[in-house]
Amino acid sequence: MTTLPNLRIDAHVHILGDGSAGSGCWLKLQKPYHKLLARIVLRGLGLPGSALKSGLDALYIDSLVKMVRESSIDAAVILAHENVYDENGKLVPNFGSFYTPNDYVLKLGKLYPDCFIPAVAIHPARPDAMEELERCIESGAAMLKLLPNCQNVNCSDKRFSKFWERLAAAHMPFLAHTGGELSVPVFNAKYASPEVLTLPLECGVNVIAAHCGTPALLWDRNYTETFIQMTKRHPNLYGDNSGMNTPLRSKHFGRLLSEEASERIIHGSDLPIPISATWNLLRGSISAGGWREAQATRNLIERDARIKTALGFEARSFSRILGLLPAGVAERMRE
Repeated sequence: MTTLPNLRIDAHVHILGDGSAGSGCWLKLQKPYHKLLARIVLRGLGLPGSALKSGLDALYIDSLVKMVRESSIDAAVILAHENVYDENGKLVPNFGSFYTPNDYVLKLGKLYPDCFIPAVAIHPARPDAMEELERCIESGAAMLKLLPNCQNVNCSDKRFSKFWERLAAAHMPFLAHTGGELSVPVFNAKYASPEVLTLPLECGVNVIAAHCGTPALLWDRNYTETFIQMTKRHPNLYGDNSGMNTPLRSKHFGRLLSEEASERIIHGSDLPIPISATWNLLRGSISAGGWREAQATRNLIERDARIKTALGFEARSFSRILGLLPAGVAERMRE
């Protein structure tokens, strides 16, 4: 194992499944473009289209383990995916496109300790939120992940102060989606701004604004400058560069590479979101040679890492997440 400071971590990898192997996951492709995106995703992963009918649990994990082990990335933070709840903590039925339970990612973390670092998802309005957080901490969770605009989470609701204080005490970072969203239906668009993360930051949580507030669709508001200005007020605010090898988000790579932002950026791929160097080639931010090398790399974990390196993201962006994770996680990575 590489020495700790040089470990390369992908801090943003989703876990998908269909429950066919007992994962407890479900996947609902309710709109035509979701079905099209799912087929593009499967093709990129080298999986058959039949996986959408059955067998996705095992096929997806086998593919992901292989990609991590055959890449320059030492481990991936794998993400649970929460249901949607209303402000009173009542489950909103039939909303959302997929679900990945905490127990599944915690189990995968134990089955593949050389590949996976588990991140759980807990809506703080749930009646059992504090109990579930304690259970997950005791079970080895390393991070919390939520999509505030998609899962209806007003992170700055004062009712959740104790939840964030406990997260901070456990030294667990909070990875929160910011900016627009395409692959998951949006429930409350006003929670796309990084400003919704103010209370967790004030409670002492190390917060990672996924995508740094960048837009996913033409009509999305761009919160990149909001994110950068907030880093000046909050030393515990970071951002990740996940999901940005895509048509619109790739436009904002330059801003994240600026002196103002680069010291707060953490590497993440957002797998299984499609990863292509073509958008950077068209924008003139990567050479033709760099484009050919990246596109020839079938391993998407490795392709994303190579693109980020070619764009100029520093080596520390790949290891920065280790300084934010609970001490026990970092120690296990030494073994």
